[in-house]
Amino acid sequence: MPSTQSMSPLTTAPFSVRRQQIEALRDQFTGRTTSYPRADGTIGPRTYLDSAASNLRFRGAEAVVEDAMQHYANTHSHLHHGARIMTEAYAQAHDAVLQFVGAPDDYTAIFCGTGVTGGLNRMARVLAAQHPERDVAITTLMEHHANDLPHRKHLRKVVHVPLQVDPDGNAGRVDMTALRAAIHEHGDRLNYVAVTAASNVTGIANPVHAIAEAAHDVGALCVVDAAQSAAHRPIRITGDAPGEALDVMCLSGHKIYAPGSPGLIVARKALFDNHEPEVVGGGIVEFVDAKRYDVTSALPDREEAGTPNLPGSLLLGATLRILQRVGMDAIEADEQALTQYAMSALNEIDGLTIYGSHRLEVAERIGVITLNLHDLPHGLVTAALNDYFGIAVRNECFCAQPFVRQLLGIADEQGIAPTSCTDTCGPRTQPGMVRLSFGLYNTRADVDTAVKALRDLAARPDWYRERYRPVDDGSGDWVHTTFQAPASDTFDLNAAADQWLAAHAPVPDTADA
Repeated sequence: MPSTQSMSPLTTAPFSVRRQQIEALRDQFTGRTTSYPRADGTIGPRTYLDSAASNLRFRGAEAVVEDAMQHYANTHSHLHHGARIMTEAYAQAHDAVLQFVGAPDDYTAIFCGTGVTGGLNRMARVLAAQHPERDVAITTLMEHHANDLPHRKHLRKVVHVPLQVDPDGNAGRVDMTALRAAIHEHGDRLNYVAVTAASNVTGIANPVHAIAEAAHDVGALCVVDAAQSAAHRPIRITGDAPGEALDVMCLSGHKIYAPGSPGLIVARKALFDNHEPEVVGGGIVEFVDAKRYDVTSALPDREEAGTPNLPGSLLLGATLRILQRVGMDAIEADEQALTQYAMSALNEIDGLTIYGSHRLEVAERIGVITLNLHDLPHGLVTAALNDYFGIAVRNECFCAQPFVRQLLGIADEQGIAPTSCTDTCGPRTQPGMVRLSFGLYNTRADVDTAVKALRDLAARPDWYRERYRPVDDGSGDWVHTTFQAPASDTFDLNAAADQWLAAHAPVPDTADA
């Protein structure tokens, strides 16, 4: 695989030109303006504001994969054209990942699972096995379950560090004083610090390189969950000083405009030394007989057993290549302007609460905004935004229950909810929030649509409440009492497959045979 250090920067165009490229790319995403029926009897295009859950798919990368599939064959061979082309393209996809995060030659990129969940579980197992005497992990109260539960499963003790409170009394980034104290308290028992680069609840970013330096001071490692941040702002493996380099970074392809692609681990090669691969099978061995097998030492090969998800891997590689050409600095600046515009407009709505630090000058954040309307449940707000305005947002706890419950005042400072919570949280009162989240395809017009809709809900809560009922499953969701739009009316997989077959390979008429 080529050295990332020897490659010239991909971003060479002036900043102003790259901003123009962003404008040209906004319409290049599948599903951005798909139309759906609405409760008022009309049909209209959706406004997709659910990117923190999953991004829409980038058509430019789809086109690259379509070209690549003309040559499809399995990898691990060079003796026919297709296999040779696919093997080389798969290596280029790995290299695109390493370039995207600025990883030097002593790091490897591993395609793993369907998101950061697979990567973080694997690395928790690997690091726990490599240093069993270091049986403590430190994480924060703002983590997604994917960057919390694997550490609880594989290490003896997990310490959850609290967050800063900004001058306005809102939750900010991780409390660095508390983090450093926890690091030095556990010292030589600390295996690693696992932290999100940006919260999927508030969008607030953490100083990951300063955290890595603090972990390294006691001989521990730093593991970063970059699922939320990777598509929104530049992120580097290396810092400004050698001690600031991250040891492990996990990413999710479906959150980087490449749904259908695998998850990613970028990690120091040395972390896999003398460790049996977590998954074994074809493609990772140099010798096998009935008594023994010898695993290759080559990375990433030894960590990618079996036939790879080539279409997904190439999709992600092409996407990262194009994003890097445009420049994540330009993409970040564009999103920051949109986020500030949205925050200012939402703050003007009476009865609306935004969670986390509101001001970008106080806390760095990506385009994720969570809120609640005082007079309406989060599930009702989310359903009404979809049913009446065609706006796709997400609600509930976003797989970050300790943090959401703490922001709502239910959990204590340690993120622990009262025992009574499981008894008192019913369909009408299930705690949660409404989350708006942006992608490269979103514009001020999308924000204006959401703000107008939320203003209407805030002004007429009784009118909306009369038209909805809670779903009696404990989720906190609400549904319209009369309007229904079954998924199969819009898309049915079985029907679509049958229609295609009938059109392209119809059954011959044999009635007269």
